[in-house]
Amino acid sequence: MEQNSIHGSCLCGAVTFEVEPVFSGFKYCFCSRCRKRSGSLHAANLFTDIKHFRWLSGGDAVQSYCLPGNQYPANCFCQICGSRVPRVSSKGVTVPAGSLDDDPHTTPEHCIYWESRAAWLPLPNTLPKLPGSSKSDSSNI
Repeated sequence: MEQNSIHGSCLCGAVTFEVEPVFSGFKYCFCSRCRKRSGSLHAANLFTDIKHFRWLSGGDAVQSYCLPGNQYPANCFCQICGSRVPRVSSKGVTVPAGSLDDDPHTTPEHCIYWESRAAWLPLPNTLPKLPGSSKSDSSNI
């Protein structure tokens, strides 16, 4: 890999990887599957060719879940901590942006499946910005 490779890992550190910053896209996906897969408002994924990606450790700890009837895994995760990790297929690699440890030096291009967004979606620019968690939230973390 090149010197400017970007590194990533799961929450427990068992799975680590590197990717060259040659991305074909960076998208926020608001479809219902991505909401369930991420447990959040949307998924933030970067896309690249397999030749730009390499597992450094824990590749054997990566598990995948396939929805019945789908040809590609719906979710890839660390079997130890459950964190989402990159999905590698013959068509390329989907890298969850939250799994990156380094700055990818790019920003999302657009939102996809916007019409499928959750009805409760708040616009981030309308919410208060706090430097850390609020005292009322800290017991839930």
